[in-house]
Amino acid sequence: MAQQGDEEREFDLKWADGAEHKEPSARARMLAARWKENPPGPVPFRGEPEGVGPRRSSWISTVVVLGSVVAVIVLLGYVNFRAP
Repeated sequence: MAQQGDEEREFDLKWADGAEHKEPSARARMLAARWKENPPGPVPFRGEPEGVGPRRSSWISTVVVLGSVVAVIVLLGYVNFRAP
């Protein structure tokens, strides 16, 4: 009996996909009605992000990372040197 339900569902999906006219979704209808009165302005493909501060240069980041690594190595060497 479940097999028959699956076959009926598959038939319904094929029948719906083969329809000549497909009704737009509720959201598409809502946006079309809104845009008739007030069309949206042009939107760039990739707009500039707002509120972003200046970026640090890559060499500053490199110095910070390498300085941290050197500090950890020196700290570990100091701890191992003091241990008997």
